[in-house]
Amino acid sequence: MRAGLWRAGAGPDAFVLGCFRYAAEEEEEEEEAGAEAQERARVLLERLREQARARQLRRQRDERPRGAGGEPAAGGEAPSPGSEGRGRRREAEERAAGGSEEEEEDGGAAPAEGRGAGGGERGRGAWRDGAAVLSRKIGVRCPLGTSLGLFERKVQPFLPQWLAQPKLLQKRIKENLIPVGDVPGIHPKLLKKLQMNGIDSFFPVQAEVIPAVLQSASNGYLMGQGGYRPKDICVSAPTGSGKTLSFVIPIVQVLLDRVVCQVRALVVLPTKELAQQVSKVFNIYTDGTGLKVVSITGQKSFAKEQEMLVQKKVTGYCSLADIIVATPGRLADHISKTPGFNLTQLRFLIIDEADRMIDDMHQNWLNQVVKAAFQVENDSGSNMLFQRTKPGPLTAASCCYPQIPLQKLLFSATLTQDPEKLQQLGLFQPRLFTSVYSEKKPLRNGTETEQDAEEKYTLPEGLSQCYVPCNLNSKPLLLLHFMLTMKFTRVLCFTNSREASHRLFLLIQAFGGITVAEFSSRLPPGERQRTIKEFEQGKIQLLISTDATARGIDIKGVNCVINYDAPQFIRTYVHRVGRTARAGNVGLAFSMVLRIQERRFLRMLKDAGIPDIKKHLVKGKLLTPLVQQYEEALSKLEKTVKASKQNAEIELPFVIPEF
Repeated sequence: MRAGLWRAGAGPDAFVLGCFRYAAEEEEEEEEAGAEAQERARVLLERLREQARARQLRRQRDERPRGAGGEPAAGGEAPSPGSEGRGRRREAEERAAGGSEEEEEDGGAAPAEGRGAGGGERGRGAWRDGAAVLSRKIGVRCPLGTSLGLFERKVQPFLPQWLAQPKLLQKRIKENLIPVGDVPGIHPKLLKKLQMNGIDSFFPVQAEVIPAVLQSASNGYLMGQGGYRPKDICVSAPTGSGKTLSFVIPIVQVLLDRVVCQVRALVVLPTKELAQQVSKVFNIYTDGTGLKVVSITGQKSFAKEQEMLVQKKVTGYCSLADIIVATPGRLADHISKTPGFNLTQLRFLIIDEADRMIDDMHQNWLNQVVKAAFQVENDSGSNMLFQRTKPGPLTAASCCYPQIPLQKLLFSATLTQDPEKLQQLGLFQPRLFTSVYSEKKPLRNGTETEQDAEEKYTLPEGLSQCYVPCNLNSKPLLLLHFMLTMKFTRVLCFTNSREASHRLFLLIQAFGGITVAEFSSRLPPGERQRTIKEFEQGKIQLLISTDATARGIDIKGVNCVINYDAPQFIRTYVHRVGRTARAGNVGLAFSMVLRIQERRFLRMLKDAGIPDIKKHLVKGKLLTPLVQQYEEALSKLEKTVKASKQNAEIELPFVIPEF
């Protein structure tokens, strides 16, 4: 029995075990407190409803309708001369007594019923005050939409029209393929290149977005359609749905007829690997066109990248790039430090993985790009004719000369719908293309109904999802069980840190029988590229990775994704499992979830509209045959680590699980 505990990213043994026990106890206490608070809220709300109904019945009894001349209506009873005044006094006394009593019990949450004109508004105001007091009283948020008797309101989120009424994309890729020739406006040169690359049909997102971008530049890149500024475009579609090609094709086509080499398109991506992938696609479709694509991601020296971007001549600096693919940090460095680097002719700004780029505005890169794009040049001449200024109110003066617009194109599988976050991007009359919406399901009686859960994210159609409840000790054995007993191949396994990836890699390597490799930022770029290539060729069965490969990278042939460490955020989960089942294919995703994480994990998926994940139980007796060899691997690994000064800092907190 080992002294420690195997866990990716774990610290010292006793501390880790203590932390997990403490976390479990703390979570149980939070759940009990939450249940008690919910019960108190329910009891108080029921009491409020009963009081409201009683007051309503009393008011109806005391204020019966009267006939002409002040006589009681049919079926009514005539009051005595002084009874009306006494009734009003009694009602006031009861109301005062009831109000003080309710104030003591419920914090004054009972509504004040108004009479005559404006009474309804006073009543609603009282309900709002009551809801606020109730929230403070019981420590649980009580929204205005809570049913409190007479006034039932449900607060609906208010979205801008472009978010509330997007262009809906088909979710099922294979059932909605569109022949390349049926999409209007594509240049014959690009049609030929598509055929040469084996593409004879477009996916739904490509068939919708490519014509939209081409239409926005139908009058050339100097101006939008009809001389107006073109609308920005946002695309939210699942991983593997063809988003990259949907902006590569129209941008290359728009720039085919350019005469002078200037930076017209800029693609910004969060990681070097993703930038390399997009740059490779651009190079395929610009080959033989004269367009120049330059990638600036930090994989080459800064001076080398400067030589690729600009060239100094007697007449000044000239651009050597039409299309730039960049990471935000390196882009900001070149804007501020590279002489002659000019974005004043920039026509397209493409932001891929837009949600992550919004959350991480590295070096405030977006403001630097916009500032550089609208920078006033000092020279005069023909360039002054097309010099642009920052967009402002439409006037006769602003329409008297053409101006190159800056159009933003956003792409992501998890695009936020928070208007406040999107406002940071300064979008102009944006259009949203999305496949994130609830589909209607047919019922037995022939009618249709929408799904109950609001769908916030879309996963690939062919993806099957499972989660495996487990404890901390059995996670390595579960991974070995999947690889050796269930014969999984081409598996992409995710951990939450690069240290965890390295430790798990060493353990699987010591166990033997599996060709395994690791992929994380601790490896140099060349080795990472070689690893991905070998994995795609089938030479590697198990690739253990951090979230460096979770964003946008198209790794061909991934049959299964295993979340060794459960993701903490829903967007991380969506991007991880999206590495498989791409382009309409099928794939499998397993998530190892600790018992104390299970409820929170399922709630996270349910809140995101992903309820159809299956529970996969692995019995302990299936793991028992692996225990002896696993113990030998631990001993072997411990000796290896002690003998290696390079890996001396690696902690190996292992425990052999008991079944």
